[in-house]
Amino acid sequence: MSSPPTLLSTVQSFKTHAFPPNGNHAFSPPAEETCAALTSLIQTSEQLSTSLDSYQTMPLSNPKLVSLLRQQASISQSLHASNQNMQQTIDALRKRSGTNYGEDIPMDPQAIVGWCIERLQTWAKLAGLETYKEDGRETGILLAGTVLVVEVELSVNHEDPLNPKLDVASVKTSYAIPNSDSGVTSNTDGSSSLDAFLAGTIQKFCDELKNAEEVRDPLQVAKLGTSVLNQLRYLVMLDRLAAGKEDGGVRWFVDVDQLCSVLETLSRSEAEVVASSLAVDRAPLDIYLLRCHALPLPYLVSPSISFLVYVSPQVYLSTKKCCSPTTPPESKLPKLDIPFDQLRSYLSTKQKGVTMAVLLLAPLSGSQLFPASMSMPSLISRPTFSLVPSGSELEHVFPQTVELATDSQQHVWILDFTHGGQFPGVVMSQSRLREIELVVNPLSGMDSLTPSMMSFGTGSWVALLLNPLNPVSSERYTAIYRSPTGLHPPLQLRLTLPEEPGFLLGKVPVHSMKEVWGILEVVREQCWLNEILLGCHWTTEGLATDVNDLPADDSDATEDELHAILNGTMIPRKIPVNVSLPQRPDSLFDPSLDPLTMSPVDRRTRILMTCPERPPISGVVEITVAYDETRSRGLSVELNGAMGCDMKPDTLEEIARRGGTLGLSGRLWANSRGMS
Repeated sequence: MSSPPTLLSTVQSFKTHAFPPNGNHAFSPPAEETCAALTSLIQTSEQLSTSLDSYQTMPLSNPKLVSLLRQQASISQSLHASNQNMQQTIDALRKRSGTNYGEDIPMDPQAIVGWCIERLQTWAKLAGLETYKEDGRETGILLAGTVLVVEVELSVNHEDPLNPKLDVASVKTSYAIPNSDSGVTSNTDGSSSLDAFLAGTIQKFCDELKNAEEVRDPLQVAKLGTSVLNQLRYLVMLDRLAAGKEDGGVRWFVDVDQLCSVLETLSRSEAEVVASSLAVDRAPLDIYLLRCHALPLPYLVSPSISFLVYVSPQVYLSTKKCCSPTTPPESKLPKLDIPFDQLRSYLSTKQKGVTMAVLLLAPLSGSQLFPASMSMPSLISRPTFSLVPSGSELEHVFPQTVELATDSQQHVWILDFTHGGQFPGVVMSQSRLREIELVVNPLSGMDSLTPSMMSFGTGSWVALLLNPLNPVSSERYTAIYRSPTGLHPPLQLRLTLPEEPGFLLGKVPVHSMKEVWGILEVVREQCWLNEILLGCHWTTEGLATDVNDLPADDSDATEDELHAILNGTMIPRKIPVNVSLPQRPDSLFDPSLDPLTMSPVDRRTRILMTCPERPPISGVVEITVAYDETRSRGLSVELNGAMGCDMKPDTLEEIARRGGTLGLSGRLWANSRGMS
C-alpha cells in the first residue's frame, strides 16, 4: 500500500518527469501530453498553496519536534532523489528511439516456415483479430474482426527440401456488414489496393527470412515484423469504428479509395498543364511539386494516403538518373518523368531531402486542442487552384465519429510529418505556423496576433534549421560556396538571420481535403526555402572557423597584381555575397496593410542576395529568387544591376531549379567577362 502524498513527493513527481521537448505549440507531436502536464501542474500548484497556508497556523514551539521534522525531511529528500534518478533512468531506457533486439529466428531452416506463420498469427492476436486456419491447411490463415475479414494465402517452395521458402500467394480483404432490419450479414469485397499493400508488407518480412543466415539481419526482420503489426493495429482501429451503431459502416475503409480516385484525377490534370507549359510529354517531378498540389501516394507506408510535398534538387536528379529508360505503361496516374513504381520504391523509407505527410486517423489521448472545422474561404487564401480552377469545387470531408458519451474514445484525422514519430518534423517559421493555424481554424487568436518578435532565449527559425543543437548562437552565419567546375572564385556567403522564431511542425489535425491542401501549400514553400539554405555548410560568424575557408594570403603584392587591380582584371580570391530572407508582409498580422490593394507578389517567399559588380564596373548586384507557382519552373529570378551580363531569365531559373540558387552570384560574375 502506497503512502499518502506529501508536499515533497508532489513536487518530486514533476521533477522526475520533465516536460516533453519541442512541445511549446499545438502542432508539435507531444502537444496533447504537454497540455495535460501543464493542466496537472496548475492544479497541483493550487493544492500546494492551500497546504502551505495550513502550515502557517500550526504551532511549532517544541525544538525537538522541529529537529525531528527536519531530519525526516532530509531522509525523505534523499529517498526521493534516489527514486528520481531510478525513474529517469527507466524512462530513458524505455524511450530510446530505435530500440530493437532482433527476432529470435530458428536456427533450423526447415522450422522457419512454421515459425513465420506463427508470428503472423501472434501479430494478428496482439492487434485484436481472431485467427483461424482455413480448412485445416497450414498455409491458409483467416484474420477476422467485427467487420474486417482478411484471407492470407501463403505458398511454400520445396525446391530445396532442407531450406523451404515462404511467399505470399494472395491477400484478400472483405467487409461483413450486418443488416439491423433482417439480421443477415452481407459480405462486401475489400480494396484491391489494400490487398496489395498488406501482401507487400508481409512479403518483405518473408523475403528477409529467405536470406542466408550469415546475411540475414535479425534487427531488420524485427523491424519488418513491427511494420506488419502496426498495419494490423490500424485496420483493427478502423474495424471497431466501422462496427459502431451510430457512426459505423464501411465508409471507414472505403473512404481512402474514393478519395484517391478524385485526387489522382486532379493530379493528372495538373501534370498535363505543367507538361504543356514546358512542351514535354511528361511533367518533371520537381516542377510538378512546386506548381501543383502535393502528389497523392495511397497505401505507401500505411493503409491511408501519403502526400509527397517536396523533394530537393539533389534527390530529384539522383532519382531521375537511376530511372530505367523504358516508357511506363499508360494509366490513370499523373504523367511524370519518374515512373511511379520506382518513385514508390524510393519513398517507402524515409529519405533525406524528401518531405512527406501521411493522412492518418489517430485516437485522441487528451483534450482536443482545436474545435471542429469552420469553412471561411473569405478569411484565408489557401488552397489555390491556379492550374486547374475547377479543383476548387472539390469538397471532401473525412469521416467523423459521433460524440455520444464522454468516456468513449474519440478519434481525429491528422497530417503526420514525423514518419510515425521517428523524426522531429519540419522546421517552420512562426508566420507560416500561424498561417497553418488559420487554415485549420480561421478565428483562432486573430484578435491577439501581432508581428513576430523573438523573446529572450529563443533563436531564429534559420538557426533551428542550420544549428538545431544550439539555435541561439549567432545573428549571422557564413559559408563558402565553390563552383564544381571552377567557373568562378569561391563565394563568401554571409547570411543574416531573420528575427522570427522557429518551431518544429509534427502533426496537424484536419477535417477536410481542402485543409490538407492548404496546409501542404504552406509547408511546400517552407521546404523550398529550407533546402536552399541546406545546400551549404554554414558556421556561426565569429564563433567557429569553416574548415573549407580560404587561408589568409600574407604574401606581398606584386607589380602585376597592382596593374590588374587598376585595370579591373584582378580575379579576387573570393567574392563576398550577402544573403537575407525578406519577411513576408501579411494583412492578418499587420493591420496597416490592406489585403485588397496588396499584390500577391509581395507575399511570396523570397531569398535576396547582393554582391559587388565585377570590376571595373562599380555598384551592387541584387538577385532575388522567389517561389512563384505561376512560372513555368515554379520560381522566378529577378536582377537589379549586373551590367554587361547577358544571361537570360530562363537560364537563371534553370540554374536555381537544379540547386544552384546560392551560386547565382558567381554565374553572373563569370558571365560578365566581356566587360573586363
